[in-house]
Amino acid sequence: MLEVPDPEYTSSKRAQANFKLAFVVSSAAVAVLWCLYGLNHLLAVDLLRFGLSPRQGWGLFGILTTPLLHASIEHLISNTLPLWVGLTLMLYLFPNASMRALPLIYLGSGVLAWVFARQAVHIGASGVVYGILGFLFVSGLLRRDLRSMGVSLMIAFVYGSIIWGLVPINNQMSWELHVAGSVMGVLMAWRLKTWDRPPMKVYDWERFDDEPPSG
Repeated sequence: MLEVPDPEYTSSKRAQANFKLAFVVSSAAVAVLWCLYGLNHLLAVDLLRFGLSPRQGWGLFGILTTPLLHASIEHLISNTLPLWVGLTLMLYLFPNASMRALPLIYLGSGVLAWVFARQAVHIGASGVVYGILGFLFVSGLLRRDLRSMGVSLMIAFVYGSIIWGLVPINNQMSWELHVAGSVMGVLMAWRLKTWDRPPMKVYDWERFDDEPPSG
């Protein structure tokens, strides 16, 4: 049975302020990606060479830089909307868990890809995107409240096709980053499944059941 979050909490001014903050933060993150892409082309500095190079000592720097770099405008566009939507929802629904999960998804996806990915320069925010969407999807299944489950179903319906990004069917796509991000997102969803649980609506019959019997 799905639990229903208390409407007084979900519609409160605090909840509205949290959503606005989540939207601003996610918008700023997306803006950084677009600014870096623009600078890379305007200044012709070839930032792409700082991508992730698996099992190369100098490639470790790419763990930090890979999510910030994109090879083409199409590549950047494909990551923009899911990152924007996913990050906003994650920060809004799970603010405390996000502070723990996001750094580990960001860094962990790079570390895992550095260990097992094929020899190539891997770039793009898709590892982080897969981690965020994986976190949201699995969190809904584990928490089983109406709000989280609704987001989980939305992720499955809108972005379900990204599952094909987990298999090596396109040599131009870093499926390794996708797998690494997904693993980190699922692990973080399981590890933090008890965090940020909103107060639930209590029905009158539930209050009655909690009362001690009278004789």
